[in-house]
Amino acid sequence: MKRVYLDHNATTPLHAAARDAMIAAMEYSGNPSSVHAEGRAAKAVVERARAQIATAFGADGADIVFTSGSTEGAALALAGRDLHSAAVEHDAVRAWTTQDLQVSRDGIVAIATPVSSTVQLANSETGVVQELPQGLAVSDVTQGFGKLPIAFNWLGVQMALISAHKLGGPKGIGALVMPRGTELAAQIRGGGQEMGRRSGTENVIGIAGFGAAAEAAAAQLADGTWEKVQMLRDLMEEALVAGAPGLICAGKDTVRLPNTSCFAVPGWKGETQVMQMDLAGFAISAGSACSSGKVRASAVLTAMGFDEETAQGAVRVSLGPTTTQEDVLRFADAWLLKHKKFRARVA
Repeated sequence: MKRVYLDHNATTPLHAAARDAMIAAMEYSGNPSSVHAEGRAAKAVVERARAQIATAFGADGADIVFTSGSTEGAALALAGRDLHSAAVEHDAVRAWTTQDLQVSRDGIVAIATPVSSTVQLANSETGVVQELPQGLAVSDVTQGFGKLPIAFNWLGVQMALISAHKLGGPKGIGALVMPRGTELAAQIRGGGQEMGRRSGTENVIGIAGFGAAAEAAAAQLADGTWEKVQMLRDLMEEALVAGAPGLICAGKDTVRLPNTSCFAVPGWKGETQVMQMDLAGFAISAGSACSSGKVRASAVLTAMGFDEETAQGAVRVSLGPTTTQEDVLRFADAWLLKHKKFRARVA
């Protein structure tokens, strides 16, 4: 049985360019902080990747501080600050903020004071894309970077979180992006690496993979890859709705990431659907990968005003550049078969 991976928002397969860059980086044995030739060579790998990310993210002239991922980036950007967010944010952001921003049924966050708020660019569960106001304190751009035509220099946010493994790079490496010279209290102290913002020997291999993945993602964005992915997502949703009238698709009436579909069947628990689809050969999720293992209603759908039964019956399907029409139609057929059996049991 050929398995079909439809959980790209959780993590993406490693891009060939990232793999090649990481293998090449393994040959550099020096510490990037050392001043000898070996150290300078390793430092050059880090700075090349920083430049690749700056170009891909439209962040020329900005400071790019490497972290272990967006979770650490959120802690670095948000610790010690009194910022406001909405319940649709990732747990890494919610952990440091007050969730009192209101969310519409379509998943749009109402932002009263941007300078004291943090709002994600795109939601990992529903794919809903926010219109970010100028001056926003922090934005989690993790899901949007590489899928949407954006540039840090015109987003107008003070800080942005990005992560490599959401766009074809390795796990365990991310970055916090901010205007050059921004003052920031380091959370990890020691050797003063990353301009004094994040101490610790740089993950040269992971950073090299991040840079190559960002460059490859920018090329895919330019060549129309994600327009094709959106067509497949829409085709899949049409097939699902045709076979399951009344299917609830969260955020369907607003702008979404081109690859993301979040739909629900009240009474049919999301984790049950995930297990059934896994046995049928399809990898999907019941929400954010960081919380999908917990049996609870989706906090995102609950914040959007859906009742608990609907929020518990939601699953997320997220496509990638390698997804095919055969993949989505096979998934739709398999899901509809299980849906028919569910309906027969509850009839």
